[in-house]
Amino acid sequence: MRKRMGVTDADVEISEAIRRFAQAELAPHAAEIDREEISTTRYVPALADLGVMGMNLPERWGGVGASPAAIVLALAEIAAACASTSSMIGAHYLATDSILIGGDDALRARYLPDAATGVKLGAFALTEPQAGSNPAGMTTLAVRERDGYRLRGVKHFISNAAAAQFIVVYAKTAPELGTRGISAFVVDRDTPGVSVSSAEMLMGIRGAPAHEVALDCFVPAMNRLGEEGTGFRTAMKVLDNSRLDVAATSLGLAEAALADAVEWAKTRHVGNELLADKQGLQWKFADMKTHLEAAWLLTLQAAVRRAAGEPFTEAASMAKLYASEMVGFVADAALQMHGGYGFTREMRIERLVRDARILRIYEGSSEIQRTVIARSILA
Repeated sequence: MRKRMGVTDADVEISEAIRRFAQAELAPHAAEIDREEISTTRYVPALADLGVMGMNLPERWGGVGASPAAIVLALAEIAAACASTSSMIGAHYLATDSILIGGDDALRARYLPDAATGVKLGAFALTEPQAGSNPAGMTTLAVRERDGYRLRGVKHFISNAAAAQFIVVYAKTAPELGTRGISAFVVDRDTPGVSVSSAEMLMGIRGAPAHEVALDCFVPAMNRLGEEGTGFRTAMKVLDNSRLDVAATSLGLAEAALADAVEWAKTRHVGNELLADKQGLQWKFADMKTHLEAAWLLTLQAAVRRAAGEPFTEAASMAKLYASEMVGFVADAALQMHGGYGFTREMRIERLVRDARILRIYEGSSEIQRTVIARSILA
């Protein structure tokens, strides 16, 4: 990993250690994980030993206090080896960031140290069957009951839900207030009344299964994150962080796709000529690399702003938008260079194309990112 803008020697050192692990332990099994739909939560103990499960958390709460740039580099290295693993980690970060940002010290102490050390895995439940890009449309309710709340509703496409020990659930405590009536709660997975469906049949990242979660359960008031009505604000801050994680996954996937295309072009002959010697493909490589480098710069720019404590919502949305669109272009171009071979499961590029497709959808679709950016410009 060469040094880039905003990246320190310490960040590079962390990423190099993770790259060695990813290439040795994740990459050799990525095709099997995809084919057999094996959950990448099997890697949680090893990732925790490397500090990855708590990279986003400060040392006070058991994490390693890694910089935002280091997190980007780490997730890119993991995604280059196995995007399902990167997605699983990202879902865990969504949950732990929710507690870090919205919770009090008592909640942080109860959940974050165990989450950082891999003892507890987290899941993040915001999306519903009729409320994806528009959280205000959620119908899950949290109604006061005794010294807590009765949560009733259904969440959809929840990564890590089957394996998680806790789920951060967003629900309406005051439906009449729209987004100002959304609150967040930490729900232990074994709470009576929490039901998780079988895994969805996904096109890609098949080692990061998503589930439907049905709720009719009691949650004590001490498990609420912050005051009533602050959940939406917490979720938006969490998603700013997560959009950098998605951008990082996009970068790693694109690096892998480009590497596969280069190797293929240097060894594949058409007639007596190498593909790499054809000007049309050389120009395509130039476009792929340029788009990839631009995505790196946008993502690290957002990471620098996050590290400095500056507002970075617009920067995170631009990074997520550009990087997720970029990886679709790069992976598709790489498959095209492989010709018919690229359309077979014998080639890694077929899996990379499928894994890349979700990145334009989750944690806010490309259309939502454009809306966020436009509102920032016009504000």
